[in-house]
Amino acid sequence: MQALICKQFGPIDALQVGEMPAPVPGAGQVAIDVEAASVNFPDGLMVQGKYQLKPGLPFVPGAEIAGTVHSAGDGVTQLKPGDRVVALCRIGGFAQRVVADADSTFALAPAVDISIAAAMPLTYATTYHALLDRARLTAGETLLVLGAGGGVGIAAVELGKLMGATVIAAASSPEKLEAARSRGADHLIDYSQEDLRARLKEIAGSKGVDVVYDPVGGPYTEPALRAVGWGGRYLVVGFAAGEIPRIPLNLTLLKGSSIVGVYWGEFRHRDTTRSTTELTQLLKWLEEGRIRPIVSAKFSLEDAASALASVLERRAVGKVIILPRQSGVL
Repeated sequence: MQALICKQFGPIDALQVGEMPAPVPGAGQVAIDVEAASVNFPDGLMVQGKYQLKPGLPFVPGAEIAGTVHSAGDGVTQLKPGDRVVALCRIGGFAQRVVADADSTFALAPAVDISIAAAMPLTYATTYHALLDRARLTAGETLLVLGAGGGVGIAAVELGKLMGATVIAAASSPEKLEAARSRGADHLIDYSQEDLRARLKEIAGSKGVDVVYDPVGGPYTEPALRAVGWGGRYLVVGFAAGEIPRIPLNLTLLKGSSIVGVYWGEFRHRDTTRSTTELTQLLKWLEEGRIRPIVSAKFSLEDAASALASVLERRAVGKVIILPRQSGVL
């Protein structure tokens, strides 16, 4: 089979498309013919050796896919060859076939578009866990989303609205803000052109915002934290800007606020039952059309490095997808 192979940690343009043996499922696993694989920020970090988890070399990146079950290993009864599924696989997804644990593989309704399905699990599960479990967001509260035009940002806008919040979307371009607006954002801030702190004060007033969802870090963290109101929660999701900010902790004292870490992968490991329940809910909302991930671009396996670059450089709007079974310009 064809796969995108990382032979050494380093720049993404060192990745190579090559032949690999098709994986065979073990007990409790399924082999899946990959029709679409979603690109996530951690994929690019992992290839560069900058992620907290470092796979053994060589490896195939790609943590979430959608496709069709090819075969099932011993003990798997809930899935069978031919089933349309979405799966979390940690690595291996940027290939024509991947093996995933059966308990991390979920059946897809016939009406769900395969590319849209591939774009949902990690970003939406991370965000739902962040808003529901970590921030305990309630209807009527105000949610500020930084990086609102990216994959997790769009998920935060959609889920925030679904949970009854007023959503302030902050992003770095009109195109990204338009994507956030299309998913229900109530207020828009272009922080490449506007003063973030001043605009937040204008929108939220003296009450401030209740929850900040921050996958960006860098220079936007402190002004966003200063906009948090009494009892607010600041969700630390990631550092796409590349800089881990140093936070004046007196700000949390003065506001009675909390800085809350979000690490969905560890949450899933520690509480598989609850995380599966949340993923099942998200798949139901996806089938009903209540959430609609934005897929802005599709790439062939040969152009996978370009797909990774668009995410790492924060050029992508929503999610980008790799189609391992298609070739040429898409």
